[in-house]
Amino acid sequence: MARIAQTSLFRWEEIEDLGELQRLRLVLESLPDEALMAKLECRRGKGRNDYPIRAMWNSILSGIVFQHASVASLRRELLRNAQLRQMCGFDPLKGAEGVPSVWAYTRFLHLLIERQEDLQGIFDELVEGLRKALPGFGRVLAMDGKAIDSHARRGKAGAKADGRRDLDADVGVKSCRGQQEDGSVWEKIKSWFGYKLHLLVDAEYELPVAFTVMKASAAEQPQAKALLRGLEKNHPRLLAACRYGLGDKGYDDGELIRQLWDEHQIKPVIAIRNCWQQPDGADTRVMSGTTNVIYDYQGRVSCCCPRTGEVRAMAYGGFEKDRQTLKYRCPAVHYGADCKGYSDCPLAASIRIPLEEDRRVFTPVARSSYVWKDLYKKRTAVERVNGRLDVSFGFEHHFIRGLKKMNLRMTLALAVMLAMALGRVKEKQKEKLRSLLAAA
Repeated sequence: MARIAQTSLFRWEEIEDLGELQRLRLVLESLPDEALMAKLECRRGKGRNDYPIRAMWNSILSGIVFQHASVASLRRELLRNAQLRQMCGFDPLKGAEGVPSVWAYTRFLHLLIERQEDLQGIFDELVEGLRKALPGFGRVLAMDGKAIDSHARRGKAGAKADGRRDLDADVGVKSCRGQQEDGSVWEKIKSWFGYKLHLLVDAEYELPVAFTVMKASAAEQPQAKALLRGLEKNHPRLLAACRYGLGDKGYDDGELIRQLWDEHQIKPVIAIRNCWQQPDGADTRVMSGTTNVIYDYQGRVSCCCPRTGEVRAMAYGGFEKDRQTLKYRCPAVHYGADCKGYSDCPLAASIRIPLEEDRRVFTPVARSSYVWKDLYKKRTAVERVNGRLDVSFGFEHHFIRGLKKMNLRMTLALAVMLAMALGRVKEKQKEKLRSLLAAA
């Protein structure tokens, strides 16, 4: 029996109305997966080809695009939707009988796990594509860690994998502290069993540029340093173009701040924890080499009047890169404040504070400046990306067991996010760049 020639996967003009399938089209057209497909087809060789490699791969991607939480859910959609089957590349003559079995998908997913390095290469190639397509991509990077619950039974020591227990996951704990307007201190502690996604995101476009998936107990600071090293290796141009690195208090670390600025000339905008434990309970310190200039752990610099002892905030005068210092001006000179001890003050009109005074407190963008506050607001971009992973990609409710499977699923989800964004750029739909649900 002669086969009817199937419509080419990429001749979309022959399909009158794709509807929601337009989103899948954007991903399939933009994903640089040809090298991976060639390797998988070479591995299969002349073996049975009941379910073509490319068709199965495309269907896996469709499951991510259309938010199918399981293979069973994806198969039900393929059995029902002939148009989706044809777009994925399954033989239209076989109809629903051409949909792969659950066991076929299980074997294929294990095959993809073995090709994790190639999948990471696809992600990196998409990042490079967006760097070339979007002006300023990577200029402001935000980092954050995201808790991912396992939803599985905890594995006991020596237990064997049975599909129900998660033997790779462990317990993570994250605490948040703050002070209310009335002065009372609050603390919130969250613990979960599962994994943690460590993510670097472009804060302007809200798109990921680097990531790693670890057990829940993995600390954020070491993973952030590793992500920066990976970015230096895989995307040196993007890292060279970066100007600001944003992070919450979980990334408050002197070594990380030094790595950002000293090695990469990236200005750290990282919230600071109050780690001062002074014996006398004082909340300020005297600046080195001075007698009447003080500062607190948040980088607020003040001077004390030598006669009256009145404390006034000094005016920030900017960062001097060649000197590696922050400049602060006398409030009497800058603001015209009435200072009775001005004539006796040992300070001149201004003072330069070297970053080495305290690398956590003093950074190239002064913590007390409006610029720092405006930049830090952009850190919420990474939280919105995390929210999309939960809602649009199903990581809030999932059936994933094991670190390798979690890493595979996260890599595919982030690659789909980037591929859809790149597709919208190519079709001049930048206004929909962050949309995962809008039709093309």
